Amino acid sequence: MSYLVQFIAILSQVLYFAIIAHVILSYFLSPYHPIRQFVDRIVSPLLDPIRRVLPPVGMFDFSPLVLLLILQFATNFIIGLLK
Repeated sequence: MSYLVQFIAILSQVLYFAIIAHVILSYFLSPYHPIRQFVDRIVSPLLDPIRRVLPPVGMFDFSPLVLLLILQFATNFIIGLLK
Protein backbone atom coordinates (compact mmCIF):
# COMPACT_ATOMS: atom_id res chain seq x y z
CA MET A 1 0.00 0.00 0.00
CA SER A 2 2.87 2.39 0.71
CA TYR A 3 4.09 2.12 -2.89
CA LEU A 4 0.71 3.35 -4.10
CA VAL A 5 0.82 6.27 -1.65
CA GLN A 6 4.34 7.16 -2.81
CA PHE A 7 3.28 6.94 -6.46
CA ILE A 8 0.33 9.26 -5.87
CA ALA A 9 2.52 11.71 -3.96
CA ILE A 10 5.14 11.75 -6.73
CA LEU A 11 2.50 12.14 -9.44
CA SER A 12 0.99 15.01 -7.51
CA GLN A 13 4.37 16.73 -7.23
CA VAL A 14 5.03 16.29 -10.96
CA LEU A 15 1.68 17.87 -11.79
CA TYR A 16 2.33 20.65 -9.26
CA PHE A 17 5.65 21.53 -10.94
CA ALA A 18 4.09 21.24 -14.41
CA ILE A 19 1.43 23.79 -13.42
CA ILE A 20 4.05 26.15 -12.02
CA ALA A 21 6.16 25.70 -15.17
CA HIS A 22 3.08 26.41 -17.30
CA VAL A 23 2.53 29.72 -15.52
CA ILE A 24 6.17 30.78 -15.73
CA LEU A 25 6.66 29.70 -19.35
CA SER A 26 3.55 31.57 -20.42
CA TYR A 27 5.34 34.82 -19.56
CA PHE A 28 8.62 34.09 -21.32
CA LEU A 29 8.07 31.73 -24.24
CA SER A 30 6.04 31.95 -27.39
CA PRO A 31 2.96 29.69 -27.52
CA TYR A 32 4.63 27.91 -30.44
CA HIS A 33 7.82 27.00 -28.58
CA PRO A 34 8.15 23.18 -28.32
CA ILE A 35 8.80 23.16 -24.58
CA ARG A 36 5.77 25.32 -23.87
CA GLN A 37 3.60 23.22 -26.18
CA PHE A 38 4.68 20.07 -24.30
CA VAL A 39 3.78 21.57 -20.92
CA ASP A 40 0.53 22.99 -22.32
CA ARG A 41 -0.51 19.53 -23.55
CA ILE A 42 -0.18 18.25 -19.99
CA VAL A 43 -1.75 21.14 -18.08
CA SER A 44 -4.36 22.61 -20.44
CA PRO A 45 -6.83 19.69 -20.23
CA LEU A 46 -6.85 20.18 -16.46
CA LEU A 47 -7.22 23.97 -16.65
CA ASP A 48 -9.91 24.16 -19.35
CA PRO A 49 -12.86 23.03 -17.17
CA ILE A 50 -11.84 25.47 -14.46
CA ARG A 51 -11.54 28.30 -17.01
CA ARG A 52 -15.09 27.61 -18.18
CA VAL A 53 -16.38 28.15 -14.64
CA LEU A 54 -13.93 30.83 -13.46
CA PRO A 55 -13.37 33.54 -16.08
CA PRO A 56 -10.21 35.67 -15.98
CA VAL A 57 -10.36 38.72 -13.73
CA GLY A 58 -8.87 41.58 -15.72
CA MET A 59 -5.47 40.42 -16.88
CA PHE A 60 -5.22 37.72 -14.21
CA ASP A 61 -6.07 34.06 -14.69
CA PHE A 62 -6.67 32.38 -11.34
CA SER A 63 -7.36 28.93 -12.81
CA PRO A 64 -3.82 27.61 -12.12
CA LEU A 65 -4.17 28.62 -8.47
CA VAL A 66 -7.55 26.88 -8.23
CA LEU A 67 -6.07 23.78 -9.91
CA LEU A 68 -3.20 23.72 -7.40
CA LEU A 69 -5.69 23.88 -4.53
CA ILE A 70 -7.83 21.11 -6.04
CA LEU A 71 -4.74 18.98 -6.66
CA GLN A 72 -3.56 19.42 -3.08
CA PHE A 73 -7.00 18.62 -1.66
CA ALA A 74 -7.46 15.56 -3.89
CA THR A 75 -3.98 14.24 -3.10
CA ASN A 76 -4.48 14.60 0.65
CA PHE A 77 -7.93 13.01 0.43
CA ILE A 78 -6.77 10.01 -1.62
CA ILE A 79 -3.68 9.41 0.50
CA GLY A 80 -5.80 9.72 3.65
CA LEU A 81 -8.14 7.03 2.35
CA LEU A 82 -5.27 4.70 1.51
CA LYS A 83 -3.48 4.96 4.86
